[in-house]
Amino acid sequence: MIGWLQGTIKNYYQRGNRHIALISSGGVGYEVQLVQRDWVTLHLGDEQERWVHQVVSPDNIQLFGFSAIEERDLFRELIGVNGVGPQAALALLDALQLNELLRALIHSDLKTLCRAQGVGKRTAERMALELRSRLVNTVAPTDTEHVSLESSPQDLIATLETLGYETHEIQSALQRLNSIGGPQDGDDDDAWLRACIKLMSG
Repeated sequence: MIGWLQGTIKNYYQRGNRHIALISSGGVGYEVQLVQRDWVTLHLGDEQERWVHQVVSPDNIQLFGFSAIEERDLFRELIGVNGVGPQAALALLDALQLNELLRALIHSDLKTLCRAQGVGKRTAERMALELRSRLVNTVAPTDTEHVSLESSPQDLIATLETLGYETHEIQSALQRLNSIGGPQDGDDDDAWLRACIKLMSG
């Protein structure tokens, strides 16, 4: 599987609504689909490197390229959601900046998610439901703009409510955690947040 590619831009073109770069590397030309905002910055002869996700189907092999590994990894999370294909995932990353997309998924901001071409309300709801706990675990604790907790149960409850959880299920999760002495991976705010989400998502 191809995960990263470095080479020279030999050509770039559109195929329908898809934006393709032909990247020459090691004597081979790779067609890589990019988000439009990256594609419009290309120039022939440029040296480029891209984090790549490879999609293999019975009759085709597709490469999707990203300027940052975080974008590539989020793309992989998105296409793991039932009903979200590579084109919809790429449309989301094209319509929204990475932090904006993460925030929309974590906070179930359906209006923002539906700004992407081909993403309807049902798809947006499914993405937010399936991804919010995983994204909080892996991304949000490093971004204080997304999740900011003070050391009090009220703030923890308020934060979880903004993620779409009901007050009664949050309180139940807190009671269960208190009964076992708190989170197993630490005692800071992020540990409590992760542990509550894990219990409520189980």
